[in-house]
Amino acid sequence: QVQLVESGGGLVQPGGSLRLSCTASTHNFNPYYMGWFRQAPGKEREFVAAINWGSGGTRVRDSVKGRFTISRDNAVSTLDLHLHSLRSEDTAAYYCAAGTIIPPLAPAALEVERTYNLWGRGTHVTVSS
Repeated sequence: QVQLVESGGGLVQPGGSLRLSCTASTHNFNPYYMGWFRQAPGKEREFVAAINWGSGGTRVRDSVKGRFTISRDNAVSTLDLHLHSLRSEDTAAYYCAAGTIIPPLAPAALEVERTYNLWGRGTHVTVSS
């Protein structure tokens, strides 16, 4: 079973930046797509961004457009999330996910948790002064 491991979380001041990374435990990892979700304290987990592993096409949540960028490095099976202009409302546990079984039926499917079959354990981002 492939494992996904997130890294890069931490404490950052409002307006600051972070880069989150997600690495697969196997070489030549080739999912259909990967994504980032987040869960703030007391709230449900929500979609942040996703990428089609083959084409590189991306989908990003409206509230983070222009601030967050998702990218992948196929050669080292790594998914990144670049976070800029961070706000207190971005404080959450960020989870990496991958879909390896079923190709997405529609781009909007990338925003749905059940589309993904592999999940990391999360990395925490705290935005506070």
